[in-house]
Amino acid sequence: MSLMNRQLIKAVIGVVLVLGFAMPAAAQNAKIGVVSLQAIVERAPQTKAVMDALREEFAPRERQIVAKQKEIEDLQAKVQKDLAVMGETERRNAEKNLRDLSRDFERMRTEYQEDSNLRQNEEFGVLQRSILKEVQEYAKAQGYDLIVGDGVLYVSTTVNITEAVLNAVVANYEAANK
Repeated sequence: MSLMNRQLIKAVIGVVLVLGFAMPAAAQNAKIGVVSLQAIVERAPQTKAVMDALREEFAPRERQIVAKQKEIEDLQAKVQKDLAVMGETERRNAEKNLRDLSRDFERMRTEYQEDSNLRQNEEFGVLQRSILKEVQEYAKAQGYDLIVGDGVLYVSTTVNITEAVLNAVVANYEAANK
């Protein structure tokens, strides 16, 4: 668990303790909810839309990588088949071509992976901020005083509003895409 998450948990616990012990009796009726942002992100329809868009965005490069891999395999098979009849110079050239193709393949694969991870992080950052905004709007609309996120060790079903927030996220997504 990162230092930031631990500090957030300590702050939330501090707020809960203040609400529970230091506030007058009227404030002890604070409406508190728990939301698992991870569960919402995993199950939200926006996540599938983002994943589909990323798959489509990177499909051409993935096809190039698969084609390069097939080219290497075909050349390896040809070199193995013709090895007995190749001259020394021809064999060295074939081995050099294989090394060059393998190097290009590894470079393409590494760049693809790095670019794919970067785009995925960008898109999921946008998605998480959007869902966090929806959690905040939901909490305000439903009159919650405090919403606690991930990192909670126990929560009763009466204060866990993850399903209700997920339903709001799904409804907002469907309304926006009609």
